[in-house]
Amino acid sequence: MLDSQTVESAQQFNTMHVELVRVDDAFHFQATGTAGVALDIDGSTDIGGHNAGARPMEMLLMGLASCSAIDVILILKKQKQVIDDFRLRVDGLREKDATPAPFQKIHITYLLKGQLDANKVQRAIDLSMDKYCSATAQLRPTAEITYSFEIA
Repeated sequence: MLDSQTVESAQQFNTMHVELVRVDDAFHFQATGTAGVALDIDGSTDIGGHNAGARPMEMLLMGLASCSAIDVILILKKQKQVIDDFRLRVDGLREKDATPAPFQKIHITYLLKGQLDANKVQRAIDLSMDKYCSATAQLRPTAEITYSFEIA
C-alpha cells in the first residue's frame, strides 16, 4: 500500500493497483488489476509449477505487444485504414542460466490483413515504438527492441 505522502504527491499521476493471490501450494497465482479481470500466472514444471498460466517474463512480452497493438490500431483507425486481422508475434532473447535474466533483445512482428497502406502502417508502428508505448519505454533501457511488419 502506498503511504499517504506518496499518494498525496501521486495526484498528478495515474495510479495502478494489482493484486496477486496464490492459488495452490506451488507457483500458480491469479492476478487481478483495476478492471477486475483475473489472469493466471504459473511457473514452469522445471521448478514445480503446473503450466496453469503464463510465465511472468512472458507477461512482460504480452504487455509490450498489447501496449503497442493498442497504439497502432488507434493510429490506423484515425488514418481510416481498414484492419481485417491484426496479430503480433514477439520473440525475446534472455541470457541462459543468468540470475536475474532480463531480456537482451526483443523482436516484434506485426501481422496485418486489410486495406492498408504500407507507409501508414510503418508510420503507426514507428509512432507507437518511439513515442507512445509505455511498455517499450520501460524495456528499452535493458533490451534492444526491433520490429517489422507484414501485410497479407
